[in-house]
Amino acid sequence: MATQVKSVAAPETGPPEAPSATKRVPSDEVTDAAGLGGARAIAFVTPALLLVGAFLVFPALWTLYLGITDYRLTGIAAANPQFIGLQNYTNALTDPRFRNALVVTLLFVLGSAVFGQTVMGFSIAWSMRSVPKAVKTIVESLVLLAWILPSSIVAFLWIAYLNRDNGTLNSVLGTSGFDWLLGHPVLSIIVFNTWRGTAFSMLLFSAALNAVPPSQLETARLAGASTFAQFRDVVFPHIRGHVLTNTLLISLWTFNDFSPYLLTAGGPNNASETLPVYIYNSALYAGELGYGSAISLIMLVINLMIAMFYLRLLKERKS
Repeated sequence: MATQVKSVAAPETGPPEAPSATKRVPSDEVTDAAGLGGARAIAFVTPALLLVGAFLVFPALWTLYLGITDYRLTGIAAANPQFIGLQNYTNALTDPRFRNALVVTLLFVLGSAVFGQTVMGFSIAWSMRSVPKAVKTIVESLVLLAWILPSSIVAFLWIAYLNRDNGTLNSVLGTSGFDWLLGHPVLSIIVFNTWRGTAFSMLLFSAALNAVPPSQLETARLAGASTFAQFRDVVFPHIRGHVLTNTLLISLWTFNDFSPYLLTAGGPNNASETLPVYIYNSALYAGELGYGSAISLIMLVINLMIAMFYLRLLKERKS
């Protein structure tokens, strides 16, 4: 009996569909990397943006506006300020008192930040590597104490220390009657700020030195390298970025520091008047808010130039 085979036709299949290079996603399904979704991400960011706008953007724009007016705290100019263009900036750049404040500020930054705090902070961090733990704890605690004390208390302590009649420094040196704040006002505020701000550099350099591979130092010692050679060839290449970062931060902080006013009030005869103190005396004490705002903007430009200089050095290091 013949068996009849019934053939079943295979379903027709066309060529495989080529995968699409780009697949469009409906707009309502678009999400960010965290999976929040566009609307929720905007809702999370909006409060931060409002705070930045209220406390940074608006004050900056308001300062820029005041700098091109003759706005004052009292008088007709307070009620009806007039637009004067770049006159405030011209007056500031031609004012000998402004140039004096700029020179004092640069000396203050170089003396207390670049050389003072950087050198002192690194010296303490370097010397604390091989001392007993108890000694290290005591020294670091004392340095931190100087940093966390309120500036007003630190200024009072230094005024007592430098007192003309019965100050501690005059008692130690046997120079009773010498007024350090009058005789050496810039040196006084440099030493004062170095003592007060060294803790930050110490902490940063301590962390940087702990990251230096001990094996490399040991190899340098076995090779007969001196301490200076170990620092130059082993330690410094590892901490160079930390040095630049530390110097950038403390330079900007010191440039904008108002604490010297608590010690000398800018005197005598503006000899220790830094730019922040000069702005305070011009804008609030003399009431010239427009002029003070113009100086503030000039100060901001100088800060940006300092920051760009250090950032360029950091970029050259990484490249």
